[in-house]
Amino acid sequence: MYWLNGQPTDSISLLDRSFQYGDGCFTTMLTRDGAVECWSYHLQRMQACLDTLAIPHPDWQLVELWLKQAANHDSLAGLKLHISRGEGGRGYSATQVSAPNVTISDFAFPAHYYQWQQEGIELGVCQTRLGLNPLLAGHKHNNRLEQVLVKAELDQRQLSDGVVLNLSEHIVETSMANLFWWKGQELYTPDLTMSGVAGVARRRVLDIAQQQNINLHVGEFALTDLLDADEVFITNSILGVAPIKGIEGQSFQIGEQTRSIQEMLSP
Repeated sequence: MYWLNGQPTDSISLLDRSFQYGDGCFTTMLTRDGAVECWSYHLQRMQACLDTLAIPHPDWQLVELWLKQAANHDSLAGLKLHISRGEGGRGYSATQVSAPNVTISDFAFPAHYYQWQQEGIELGVCQTRLGLNPLLAGHKHNNRLEQVLVKAELDQRQLSDGVVLNLSEHIVETSMANLFWWKGQELYTPDLTMSGVAGVARRRVLDIAQQQNINLHVGEFALTDLLDADEVFITNSILGVAPIKGIEGQSFQIGEQTRSIQEMLSP
C-alpha cells in the first residue's frame, strides 16, 4: 500500500520534484506490532536532511498519524517515509513549488534477515567507488544512483552485500548498511563526512558506545584496517545487527562483543 499526504494512492504527479530531480529524502523504519521503532531518531535524521535541502518541514503530528495509519500490524514489518519538495516549476529553481509531498509505503520484514542475524553473512569488496560530496554526505537524500550502481555490481557477482570504498580509498559502508569492527576492546567505524549514509542504527550504536564507555574510533580507514579486525558487523534499521563471517574469503569470528551490541540494539 502507498499513501500520499495521508490518502491511499497508486500514483503521484509527474511534476513531483523527487521524480524530476531526486529532490527530497527518505528513511526506512522497523515497526513492531504496528508501532514505529526509534521514531525520534528517524525524525531527527529527516529534519536534518530537509534543513540541508532547504525543504519546508511537514506537520510532524500529521506525519505520525499517517504512519500509524499505514503501519502493518505484523510482529515485525517496515515503513518507508519519503518526503519530496513538492510539485511545480520547470528547471532547478524551487521558487514556484507547492507544499512538500509525504509518501508512505509499508513492506514485509525480509525473512532472510533472521538467518543473517544469527549466522552472519559474507561480504565482497566492491570495485565501484563512491564520490566525495561533503555537502550531502551522511544524508539519505532521494538521489541514490551510486547505490544503484553498487547493487548492480553485487548482483552481477551474485553477492548479497559488499564493502564500499570512496574515491580516496577509504572504507565507507556496505551497499545497504553501516560498518563496524572490533580490534581488541576498541570499536571502529568509518567517518561519513565525505561519503555515505549515516543510518539510524549506526547512531544508536554510537550512543551505546558512549553509554558503555566503549573506546570508539570514527575516522578514515583503509581496507587493510578492516581486514585486520577481530570481529565485524553491519547495521541498519530493519536488519538491526548482522555479524560478518567473511570478507573476500577472509574469515572472522562471530564474537561476544558483537553479540552484546546486537542484544543492546534489539528493542
